[in-house]
Amino acid sequence: MIISKKKPAEEIIKALEGETKVIILGCGECATVTQTGGENEVAEMKAILEEAGKEVLATDVVHSGCAELDVKRVLRQHKEAVGGTEAFVVLSCGAGTQAVRAATDKHVIPGTDPLFLGNIRRSMDFIEKCSHCGACVIDEYGAICPVTRCAKGLLNGPCGGTNHGKCEVDPEMDCAWVLIHEQLKKEGREDKRTRLHEPKDWNVIRHPGELAEAREKVGAAKSGGE
Repeated sequence: MIISKKKPAEEIIKALEGETKVIILGCGECATVTQTGGENEVAEMKAILEEAGKEVLATDVVHSGCAELDVKRVLRQHKEAVGGTEAFVVLSCGAGTQAVRAATDKHVIPGTDPLFLGNIRRSMDFIEKCSHCGACVIDEYGAICPVTRCAKGLLNGPCGGTNHGKCEVDPEMDCAWVLIHEQLKKEGREDKRTRLHEPKDWNVIRHPGELAEAREKVGAAKSGGE
């Protein structure tokens, strides 16, 4: 789940300076759950922009805002509005905003500020537990990620600032290494973690990332059948 917050309305209005006709798109998945880009937020943004003198030609909530084919399908349904608009305001994560970018040459404006990949603890309560490092080894840490959960990303044990199980960076936050040790102890594996890790190799997640194995396999299958 991509966790985001609402971008201040004044920033969006400023980005629309000189442009009057607008389409607003939301996302039916992450941004709906985080209440930053669902139906209610799209309606709220429509009212804000109209009050600012903008003409909202169309609004919609894409089922999956980062699915480029979904975005293109929705834009085809609003063909006339798309032809007449000057800009899109996208209430989705950066992937959703760029999915709109891939479907149009018009001005595209993000309406949210993406924060992190988060787990959902309960309604509107999210926590970051994974940093997408590209080489997951959390089996060695009781399935608790030190790259993300430790404020310093330490892989080989706690720093010297741990205080009564709390992190020195944020005294309200549990020390990840205390959590790791306690979990390994529950599993009876506290003495098994003996490997020292080299500094994280971030080259394995070069940007921009791309994974197209399924597409390549389909193409190969078609070629083989010809």
